Amino acid sequence: MDCLLEVEGLRTAQLGPLDLCLQAGELVQISGASGSGKSLLLRALADLDPSSGAVRLAGQDREGIEPPDWRRQVAYVPAETAWWASEVAEHFPSGWDKGQALAWLERFSLPEESLRWEIERLSSGERQRLGLLRAFLNRPRVLLLDEPTANLDLENTRRIERAVRSYLAEGGAGALWVSHDTLQRSRLGGRILEIRGGRLV
Repeated sequence: MDCLLEVEGLRTAQLGPLDLCLQAGELVQISGASGSGKSLLLRALADLDPSSGAVRLAGQDREGIEPPDWRRQVAYVPAETAWWASEVAEHFPSGWDKGQALAWLERFSLPEESLRWEIERLSSGERQRLGLLRAFLNRPRVLLLDEPTANLDLENTRRIERAVRSYLAEGGAGALWVSHDTLQRSRLGGRILEIRGGRLV
């Protein structure tokens, strides 16, 4: 089967060379000791940090896609999402679909009025869920999830796990998911790749 995201010989100052093939609909977990480079890998794939090597999305080289377009299609979602405007909805992409947003909010157990909430009033867990919603509304083909449930209780953690699985199944997207939670790894299943000595094993 063809790779949705294909990585060949990726190198950064701390990692590499790394090879990876992520298929449509697949969720691959990335594990490793603290400081091993899990976040660095995701940031390099999102073209947020310098790297060399070949990275392709559905066969198209990253160099042939404008960086903002690449980051919309290969979306990095950190544990602590950045916010710059005063209200939640001001951070959404232009032309965002309100019906789609409301459907995801329901899955995330957040009310419609959360779209109008001030950023300052958000809890860390609300920021995390709304940050994921922001990524979903760009309809990325690859999700790079850096501990996306780190600030959530078990009930909301499982909601996010189900939502991501639904997103992958419905849209033919793929995901790389970094998690330190061994129980979560068991629930998510699929391939688990470990970063060890700067390499994926």
